[in-house]
Amino acid sequence: MKPYRRPLAAAALAVGIAGMSHAAVAPVLVIHGGAGVIRHDMTPAKEKAIRAAMTRALEQGHARLKAGKSALDAVTAAITMLEDDPNFNAGKGSVFTHEGRNELDAAIMDGNTLRAGSVAGVQRVRNPILLARAVMQQSPYVLLSGEGAEAFARSIGMALVDPSWFRTEERWQQLQKALKEDAAKQPYTDEETDRHLGTVGAVALDAQGHLAAGTSTGGMTDKRWGRIGDSPIIGAGTYANSGCAVSATGWGEFYMRTVAAHAICMKVTQMRVPIKRAAAEVINQDIPSLGGNGGAIALDAQGHISIPFNTEGMYRGWIGADGVPHVAIYGDEDDGTAELPAQAGSSTQP
Repeated sequence: MKPYRRPLAAAALAVGIAGMSHAAVAPVLVIHGGAGVIRHDMTPAKEKAIRAAMTRALEQGHARLKAGKSALDAVTAAITMLEDDPNFNAGKGSVFTHEGRNELDAAIMDGNTLRAGSVAGVQRVRNPILLARAVMQQSPYVLLSGEGAEAFARSIGMALVDPSWFRTEERWQQLQKALKEDAAKQPYTDEETDRHLGTVGAVALDAQGHLAAGTSTGGMTDKRWGRIGDSPIIGAGTYANSGCAVSATGWGEFYMRTVAAHAICMKVTQMRVPIKRAAAEVINQDIPSLGGNGGAIALDAQGHISIPFNTEGMYRGWIGADGVPHVAIYGDEDDGTAELPAQAGSSTQP
């Protein structure tokens, strides 16, 4: 299938929106593996494995940036690594629905052109982020779902996997516990299930000054009726423009209601609010005021990073020009962003 080509007028409009090319900048990659980390649930072995996986994802994405490739390439590489690691709720290791299935969502957006692609409710796509990118680049659409998305994957030669690829015993047991509590009409006692959290994502700035964002998730344990969260919804869990890129993680219904990712970027690009303050206002004020929680990673066109969250912890990491990965998990753990140059007037708090 040949790549879909937009009409010339649409292409010109996108270029006009994106603005003039940025001068060369130092590339940056920021990733997350989900908010809501609970310290007492983390064994030393699991913590070590997660830190190693985050480090590998940063190194893979940074290698693309160092080679002069695009922010889209870096985001795709990092998220693919996390989708293949069973420690995260995306790809292999995704949580189960009420019916015992894995239904996966993902989105990607190119800040330079405002092009985007996303998929929802897929059950046989090993790396949903790759299919989301294909939707963006090889179709006239933005969002495809379920069997239709998988039919599109087959049409472009993307191999599908047996649904058993995504299963892990830990996630299956989480569902069994949730189902028993459903039957007894009890609230969830498993904190990870109760907090509705778990997603992976990345934002990147390349040497050309272009930004991109991507997000991938298995959703929430015991979800029903084809529920779709914020991750594949452009503007809610994923958004990028010429001055800002955001990937969110948290209770999706609240991120959709606040259009969280877009709200952050509008504060940055239209209201000229420093990115640390803009992200903190949405994540730590707007969403909790409605009863939600979670976190986000945000990056602006000058390489300023913001990683706000209002949970006990958040899997997070970043890598800059020096090629040194920084990874953190817990809320009281230094992630290295406090030492970065800050914008005038920006808050130093995450």
